[in-house]
Amino acid sequence: MATPAADTQGGKTWFGHPPQLARLFTTEAMERFGFYGMRALLTLYLANYFLFSDQTTNGLYGGFTALVYLTPLIGGLLADRYLGSKRSVKFGAVLMALGYFILCFEGGAAKPYATIEGARYEVVVGSASDAKQQYVIDGDRHLAIKGQEDGTIQLLAEDGAVARTIGKGGFVAGADRSEFYVLLMLIGLTFVTIGNGFFKPNISTMVGTLYAPGDRRRDAGFTIFYMGINLGSLFSQLLCPLLATTVGWWAGFGLAAIGMMLSWYLIQFDHGALDGVGEPPETGGRDRSLLIYVGALLAGPVVLFLFYNLMNTPHVEPGAGFLGYLAGLPLMGKLLFGTFLLSVPAILIWSAKVGSRVEFQMMLAAMVLVVFNVVFWTLFEQAGSSLTLFADRNTDLSVFGLFSISAGQTQFFNAFFIVTLAPLFSMLWGALGRRGLEPSIPVKFAIALIGVGAGFLLLVWGTQYADSGFKVALWWLAGLYFVHSAAELCISPVGLSMITKLSIARVVGLMMGVWFLSISCAQYVAGLVAQVASVQTVGGQVTNLKVSLETYAGVFWTIGVAAAAIGLVLLALSPLIKKWMHGVQ
Repeated sequence: MATPAADTQGGKTWFGHPPQLARLFTTEAMERFGFYGMRALLTLYLANYFLFSDQTTNGLYGGFTALVYLTPLIGGLLADRYLGSKRSVKFGAVLMALGYFILCFEGGAAKPYATIEGARYEVVVGSASDAKQQYVIDGDRHLAIKGQEDGTIQLLAEDGAVARTIGKGGFVAGADRSEFYVLLMLIGLTFVTIGNGFFKPNISTMVGTLYAPGDRRRDAGFTIFYMGINLGSLFSQLLCPLLATTVGWWAGFGLAAIGMMLSWYLIQFDHGALDGVGEPPETGGRDRSLLIYVGALLAGPVVLFLFYNLMNTPHVEPGAGFLGYLAGLPLMGKLLFGTFLLSVPAILIWSAKVGSRVEFQMMLAAMVLVVFNVVFWTLFEQAGSSLTLFADRNTDLSVFGLFSISAGQTQFFNAFFIVTLAPLFSMLWGALGRRGLEPSIPVKFAIALIGVGAGFLLLVWGTQYADSGFKVALWWLAGLYFVHSAAELCISPVGLSMITKLSIARVVGLMMGVWFLSISCAQYVAGLVAQVASVQTVGGQVTNLKVSLETYAGVFWTIGVAAAAIGLVLLALSPLIKKWMHGVQ
């Protein structure tokens, strides 16, 4: 067990915490600057630049973010056994920066077309009166595309008369895109995926080692650390979309790469601040680091194949049943669910064999909370997919009529509210803890689930006040992010701390990986949920904003009610789970 850092540097502290927390705080802030800056662009990049359908866009986004959280399971294990946390973080930072730089090579934008009852027509988007209106080129005529609520498509002449009505399924949108640049984009995402696997679990593990067992500052320390995550993402989610809009997509991704390189610099040249933190374990054998680095690069084609398989797997037909649904999942879906379903009971069986009764019950409590964690992140992570598309299509992005922000910049609200609320939550938990009134970890998880549901229900309420263009005021979306941010502070920093406190010491890195594996499954399911909210698009634009608004409102209502109900179930189970935790706070 590492010596508490505050006791290793002459009793010096940083805001009452070990001084090394400052370096790790800044390192994580710059890494998240890069990641969230890229994430703010990704869905819109896929939908509006490559012109993928909503189903492909949301599926690929969900698959990518799922793999981003799956790879920490391996990265945490390799750090525990061979590399140590610090070297893992450095290697991951280099790979992620390389991935962002690769994304800068965007190539030419995809060109839309439409296949109408077997015949192909050119499509253009934009006119002097409406920058988002789509037109079919039919000889010398520009026919405006208008989607109908029954799934049919009307083509309108310049005078507004219906020139042609196309039956449901007879209009298929498509796009000509460079296969080379699609490949390059997926290679960039592959490097980010692998690099994150080395970085993400191990920077959190390093924070955990700064505190001795039973140190009540741990939760507050992780909350401060979590504020660093959002402090970094706060600025990137404003600046990267701004550069993408005003300069080009490459500039937004380039800024993300610069942020990632700064993160690497901070951990590589720490001037001794992190000596003794996250060092390699004593293996008594030869150094296997080079072998691990090469193996990580050789895993790239496997990740790339999973992306292509995800994009090209046919959708399961309705009525196929549960087994048919599982059989029809892409390889990534089978891999995620299979790994999660095997790892959870396997670790519990191992804990029962090697640990005491108390250790087993503590691990059991951790695993139950991990399962509920899947539900939270499934819904919360609509931010990068369906909520971003909702912002792009059905949100009035004007700020008090003075200026407008882009759809990608709406993700800034979450980071802003986290930075604003995190110190308040840190003080709140501390004050309640001193009085013996702090809610238990299971209760905090339950509050988070109820909160994420309430956020969606708030936005659904706002859709009732949409304007004549079927757009909701920006502040309803901001209200959702406020509620979601408060909910996030009840589960994410608390969850990271919970894993380090409840896990058997020999597998804390592996358990941190399992924590991120649960988020990985959630990310994948989040992509599936976002696909339910898919609407018809041509050239990256929806064909009927009224249908789009109604579709989003229906999906958000369903998941909002479900989240609140599941949160109440966890609240009822919390006394039993707390008993299994044996006094861990």
